[in-house]
Amino acid sequence: MAKLSIGPGALVAAAFIGPGTVTACTVAGADFGMALVWALVFATVATVVLQEMSARLGVGARLGLGEALMAGAGARPLRWAVALLVLVALGIGNSAYQAGNLTGASLGVEALVGPVDRRLVVAVLALLAAPALMSASYRRIERVLLVLVAVMALAFAGGAVLVRPDLSALFTGLVPKVPAGGLLTAVALIGTTIVPYNLFLHAAAARERWSASDDDALAAARIDTGASVGLGGLVSILILATAAATVFGTGATVASGADLAGSIEPAFGPAARWLVGAGLFAAGLTSAITAPLAAAYAVAEVAGRPPRGALFRGVALAVLLVGTAVALLGLSPVRLILLAQVANGILLPVVAGFLLYTMNRADLLGRHRNGLASNLLGAAVLLVTIGLGLRLVLRALGVWP
Repeated sequence: MAKLSIGPGALVAAAFIGPGTVTACTVAGADFGMALVWALVFATVATVVLQEMSARLGVGARLGLGEALMAGAGARPLRWAVALLVLVALGIGNSAYQAGNLTGASLGVEALVGPVDRRLVVAVLALLAAPALMSASYRRIERVLLVLVAVMALAFAGGAVLVRPDLSALFTGLVPKVPAGGLLTAVALIGTTIVPYNLFLHAAAARERWSASDDDALAAARIDTGASVGLGGLVSILILATAAATVFGTGATVASGADLAGSIEPAFGPAARWLVGAGLFAAGLTSAITAPLAAAYAVAEVAGRPPRGALFRGVALAVLLVGTAVALLGLSPVRLILLAQVANGILLPVVAGFLLYTMNRADLLGRHRNGLASNLLGAAVLLVTIGLGLRLVLRALGVWP
């Protein structure tokens, strides 16, 4: 029987619970109370389905998703198109998002200690992230992120305990229902949880974490995925519940996790602000490490280069430096983010569809390929990713508000 061995799944949780997710959950709870809890539950289940396949690809077939994507692309023009799409969506896109990750972490520091020089904090955070990214040891990166995920989970759980959300309202929110004006928020909650670059990150990390493709390794990978992504989904629900318990119905405007930290202090004391601030800091810093890491894995794989090599480290460092520069110089990453949104909107269903196809290839996975249940669940999630991808593209182009 496989033992609980938390690792690559925790990297995925660390990646999708960033400042963007904290903000989306905070806004959802403040504006709609517990009504959209179901969206987070659905997103968590869908993420487990896709990430389990990705982990199984890494452990069972000993392949990264980028490698599998290029191998299945066929003709050279299509291979170049796939490589360009990955480069834009993950290389350039994660550079743009990195500025938000670092800024979000700095807002957590501000919530903890009061007004600070955000540029100085961003620079310090970048210096903290750089050694982890340059490390040749996967296990060292994993340990750093496990500690940060634990801090994040405990902080947001502690905040929820302090505010004591209405549990009956939470269970009522499990019933799928979109309140008036809540459609975009529901889509945002799902979209910040199902992240295309996590599929690349998980396959590569699982291959590094488990050296064998036997049943014990696959069972361990499945347990890790379910436990870690499930914990990540629970943290998201706790953030939403905290905002719902303290802000919903008060008329107060809350637009970020930092606003939430300030809004609950008068009623629940400095401990509440410290807990939410610590959670936001950990969320920003974990994403500041995983975003460059995922881009590095993906670009190295489509280029046919080994992980931890010169290209891998160069891409990771470039994503960190570009994101830091945008945050330090006060530049608007809007154009880059719009480009990234379009590319990610296209990439998400493409990668999800290709992953589903790959997981049915007996020549790659043998007896570890998808069964009927996995295919049905995967097809349902694929339909959702097509809708999400279309929404991202239309919104970036200004067609969808």
